Amino acid sequence: PGLAAGMPAALALLVLLAADAAVPEKNPLLSVCMDAKHHKGEPGPEGKLHQQCSPWKDNACCTANTSLEAHKDQSNLYNFNWNHCGVMPPKCKRHFIQDTCLYECSPNLGPWIDQVDSSWRRERILHVPLCKEDCEEWWKDCKDALTCKENWHKGWNWSTGTNRCPWGSMCRPFSEVFPRPKDLCEKIWSNSYRYSPERRGSGRCIQMWFDPAQGNPNVVVAKYYAWKKRSSPAQVDNVAPERDQAVRALPRSVLVLLPLALVLFPEVAGGCGVPWM
Repeated sequence: PGLAAGMPAALALLVLLAADAAVPEKNPLLSVCMDAKHHKGEPGPEGKLHQQCSPWKDNACCTANTSLEAHKDQSNLYNFNWNHCGVMPPKCKRHFIQDTCLYECSPNLGPWIDQVDSSWRRERILHVPLCKEDCEEWWKDCKDALTCKENWHKGWNWSTGTNRCPWGSMCRPFSEVFPRPKDLCEKIWSNSYRYSPERRGSGRCIQMWFDPAQGNPNVVVAKYYAWKKRSSPAQVDNVAPERDQAVRALPRSVLVLLPLALVLFPEVAGGCGVPWM
């Protein structure tokens, strides 16, 4: 009689637990904007993004005005001048524009957002795995352009209000300052990027260049690295992301109360086949 009396309560408990588990848990690393100078508080549609920033128009961390400024030689975004060693060739400049669009507009960089103590931003990106082709094409199109610095984040002469080469530095071809594509991608922005051996379409590297008609490939990449960041090294090799996420999606209340419910209502245990019990 005691068991029979407890069965309705146990059933009700299981229903509540199932409803609780069905509510998806928002991953704080996915579809987010970093806390930086020109970024929006959260991503959303921006129908009028300018030219090379337009691939992000469906879900962007940048505004239309920011995307417009990203295309200017002397941008108001950071007063940064691409032409510090003469006019940068257009085939090279387009990669820096695309790099700026990715940084300002992408909502898929959450797994690599890092805290910084800076007057103009509280967060930056660090070690974003940039696809092999993106790094190599960037280097190939810029190898004959000129620059005087390896790290463009710091060390400039800002006495005129815009970046100029520091005293005593010489303008040299990119191929001398950055002997390999890896050097360009990793050094120019203080390790914001990491040269990845993975290729476009692999789901394991971030693309600066993509066709929005085919969807944004970086959504899947961010999901993979967000899962990887929350998993132990052993799980990364042995557990599929989908199954691991399904287990982790169970709220704490399920994990704590489910054994009690199964004791009160053992018939459920016989019919559920709970894989991890």
